Amino acid sequence: MKLSVKLDYACRALARMAARHANGELSRIEELAALEAIPPNYLVQILGELRKGGLIESRRGKMGGYLLARAPEEISLREVIGLVQGEVFAAVGSSAGASGPMVSEAWKSLRDCFEEKASELTLRDLVAGSEEMYYI
Repeated sequence: MKLSVKLDYACRALARMAARHANGELSRIEELAALEAIPPNYLVQILGELRKGGLIESRRGKMGGYLLARAPEEISLREVIGLVQGEVFAAVGSSAGASGPMVSEAWKSLRDCFEEKASELTLRDLVAGSEEMYYI
């Protein structure tokens, strides 16, 4: 299993927007790119996907920018992962061969644990100063 750089960038951008959510502050591409060390052109593409997926909204104009579409605690990491990367354990081993059924069951167990934890963690957990801090 390998999580993509794109997913990492998306989570960092979303974490920054989550930190600003309570104040209703908008995040601009140039600022997000600089603060989170994300190439601006790639960030534009990622923000477009997040907007189309309903996780963020955009505001036009001179004072425009991006903000979360919902509260940070309402957006799970599983939702972000599914939107940006798709299923992490999409191809869970074959049950062929003598060991196949047990190996397949082990992969299924890992997938279930991963999905459960990713469903519990939200963008709020990625914001500095929140009660618990998780690193992905």
